Amino acid sequence: MLRTIFYNETEINYYFEQKQIKNINLRIKKDCSVHVSAPEFVPICKIDDFVIDKAEYIISAKNKFEQMNKNKPSSKRYISGESFYILGRGLRLKVEKSDKNEVFSDGVYIFLKTKNIDDFNKKQRMIKKYIDGLTINVFNEITLELYPIFNKYGVDMPIIRMRDMKTRWGSCIVNKNTITLNKKLIETPRSLIEYVVMHEFCHFIHPNHSKQFYNFLSILMPDWKQRKKALDKYAEFLE
Repeated sequence: MLRTIFYNETEINYYFEQKQIKNINLRIKKDCSVHVSAPEFVPICKIDDFVIDKAEYIISAKNKFEQMNKNKPSSKRYISGESFYILGRGLRLKVEKSDKNEVFSDGVYIFLKTKNIDDFNKKQRMIKKYIDGLTINVFNEITLELYPIFNKYGVDMPIIRMRDMKTRWGSCIVNKNTITLNKKLIETPRSLIEYVVMHEFCHFIHPNHSKQFYNFLSILMPDWKQRKKALDKYAEFLE
């Protein structure tokens, strides 16, 4: 069901669905569409009130996604001027013809030097290899920084893996001593990657999401809720 509310003369359209759930849930997708799901017993007027209460957040989130969508086209052509997000910053791509194939960055630009600037597949492979290498290095670096905290609890140094994941930022398999991180995390600020790694590390002590788990996480990372809230803003780009 598509509904419309007005907040300070701003029109907000949202898709509403009733489900067998306990709470009202709000989701803003990367295409800027707004989706609300709610328990079957909640009257529609209460849903409208909920959306109005969240209107400033919705407007802010939609504006941010619109800007990110402008700077981050879904289909890359690997040509000069395109942006790639690394650790929360947009880096511009510069493609240059060269006798040597290489990719490197100065923190502002990503330089792609190649013998054939018209070879799309080659450029795509080069950028992917570069970003994958950067990603695993960052993941390993953060893991090494956080590991001493858990070493005293008898936790072995875990194996760090990365892969594309559509529904989560990270996961761990305690009995295999493995933490898997979403490749997309490299696009977010370093502090948010630290939060995900810390979260997964804590599962080696509390393999659940119990009160004890969150208490333990809060002791080790008192600002984890703020980091999670910031990370949630990137969630639509998991898809």
